Amino acid sequence: MTGVPTGAGDLVLLDVFGSPFAQRVRIALAEKGLAYERDEQDLAAKSDLLRRSNPVHGKVPVLFHLDRPICESLAILHYLDEAFPATPPLLPPATDPYARARARFWAEYSERLHLVGKRLWLRRREHAGDGDEDEDAELEAAREEMAAVMRALEGELGGREFFGGEAFGYVDAAAAPFAAWFLTYERHGGPRIAGEFPGMAAWAARCLRRESVAANVYSPEKVCELVQEYRQWLLTRK
Repeated sequence: MTGVPTGAGDLVLLDVFGSPFAQRVRIALAEKGLAYERDEQDLAAKSDLLRRSNPVHGKVPVLFHLDRPICESLAILHYLDEAFPATPPLLPPATDPYARARARFWAEYSERLHLVGKRLWLRRREHAGDGDEDEDAELEAAREEMAAVMRALEGELGGREFFGGEAFGYVDAAAAPFAAWFLTYERHGGPRIAGEFPGMAAWAARCLRRESVAANVYSPEKVCELVQEYRQWLLTRK
C-alpha cells in the first residue's frame, strides 16, 4: 500500500501478524466489531509509510483513522474507546476514574510477561546446568521474576472470569496475546503455570477460546515452534 485511504470511518492498521502488540489492536477491533484494512509490514525492510507514521520508534502497530496515525498499542486501545463510543467499551466507564486508572496500570504491567519471558527463552543454550553458572543464575532470576509477575496478575484477577469482571475488557485485550506464550515460558524454564497459578491458567484458556483472540494470535504450540526456529537460528550465529 502506497498511501492511506481517506474517508469517514476508514481504519487502516500497519501490522505484523506475530507481534503481540499488534495483536492487542486486532483483538480490540474484533471486540468492537470494527472493520479495518490490514497492511502487513516487513520490519526487516521498513516501509516509508511506517517510518513516516511512527518516526520515533518505527514500530507496529500504527492505526490510521481518517488519515491520521495513532501509535503504540495501549494508546490505540484507549483511542478506540473514545473515537467509537457506540461500540462495546474496553475501559471502565468515565464515571469511575479510579477503575480506569487501575485498568491502565495493569494493562501496562502485563507487558512484564513479554519482557521477562524473553529472558527465559532468548538464550543461546538449550538447557541449564552445562557449566555456565552466570547464565544459570540469570535463568533462575528470570524464573523467579516471572513467578512474581504471574502472582501479581493472579492477585488482581481475583478469581474473576476476566480482569474486567464478567466482561472481557481493556486489561484482557492488552494481556491476552501473552497467554499464547505461556507454554513457551514453561518449556524454557519458567514456572508451571497451571500448577502454580491456576487462576491465570484458567484465564488464559478462556481468552484463547474467545473468537477475537483465537483469530488473531498463534496457537501456543505454534508459538513454541516459531521460538524454537528462532533459537536454532541464534545457535548458528555463535
